[in-house]
Amino acid sequence: MDLATLNTNTQTKETQSQMTPATALDLLKEGNARFRANKQAGRNLLKQIEDTSTGQYPFATVLHCIDSRVSAELIFDQGIGDVFSIRVAGNFINTDILGSMEFACKLAGTKVLVVLGHTACGAVKGACDNAELGNLTSMLSNITPAVNAVSQPSDPSLRNSKNIDFVNEVAEKNVQLSINRILEESPVLREMKEAGEIEIVGGMYDINSGKVTFHA
Repeated sequence: MDLATLNTNTQTKETQSQMTPATALDLLKEGNARFRANKQAGRNLLKQIEDTSTGQYPFATVLHCIDSRVSAELIFDQGIGDVFSIRVAGNFINTDILGSMEFACKLAGTKVLVVLGHTACGAVKGACDNAELGNLTSMLSNITPAVNAVSQPSDPSLRNSKNIDFVNEVAEKNVQLSINRILEESPVLREMKEAGEIEIVGGMYDINSGKVTFHA
């Protein structure tokens, strides 16, 4: 399968069905490399609007933060109809998000599911600081397990948003715990992964370099 062609053409039912989870992940990796090199693929987005007007065949589903610096379509250099983009502050998992993922993978055919965290995440900082503000308080409680799972530093004065290394470690832990929840709470996605129909991976986006580092 020609990755260069897949990088510029609108996805079709045929190209989606021929794609493997490994190929789908490679497309995201290559897209991020182009993004960092400022050599985005040449696409006719208006033509892609026309091409997708009667159907969509994305190859990837990405759960990521609402942070304005972290747009999956941009940092992976993808076009219209390529990616299901699920966004919530702190990229955590809940029932609604699991349902969205199941739709994207089982019914709509995406081949790779990415949980993407990022450095200096504001939601993670809020969770580290036990921030309280309206509905934000309840939302941040979804990230608290990741804060508690990072044991070091043990000094309470270092376990807050002022310690960026701690914040970033919590963000990475949050990605890992989110993947665990997907596998534990969605038999649909777990079975698809076990059958080799999809790959589920974690990633961290560095807001300083633009690089995405993937991990299983």
